[in-house]
Amino acid sequence: MNPLIKAAIAATLVTGHAASAASPEDNIKVVQDFFTAYGANDLNGIAAVMDENVQWHIPGRHPLSGTKDGRDEVLAFFAQLGAAGFKAEPIYFGADETYVVDIHRGWSNAEGKPNVDTMWALLYRIEDGKIVEATNLSADQDAANTFFWSQYQLAPVPDRLAE
Repeated sequence: MNPLIKAAIAATLVTGHAASAASPEDNIKVVQDFFTAYGANDLNGIAAVMDENVQWHIPGRHPLSGTKDGRDEVLAFFAQLGAAGFKAEPIYFGADETYVVDIHRGWSNAEGKPNVDTMWALLYRIEDGKIVEATNLSADQDAANTFFWSQYQLAPVPDRLAE
């Protein structure tokens, strides 16, 4: 049996639905469109390349870390990054029919606060021309944690606990 057919069958068995494979170039275009929208602080443009049920995994131990579930949570995360002036400059893209990897420089220029300037790698899973999952990895997680803590303060305990 053809290896691509075997892979499609395996993906269907694992996920419960058939994936429509795009070309690596098509998948890279999705991520490039994301970066274009991000660079313009265009939340509608970011939303346009994301599945409604996207999951975005942010590493670290800071107020913005953790998995963001769904487009609304992911957009709220990017709105906060925009408010902090965090920038990203793509350096490299690699892809296959399902995944895209990007390497980019991420930095900030906050006055009077700790900043971050490091390399980041993201692994995106693309289905039907939309980002369905992204996993973010930092080359210097300590610097990222310090930056995000300097930008985002948690409310006092009584106000931040769920009822």
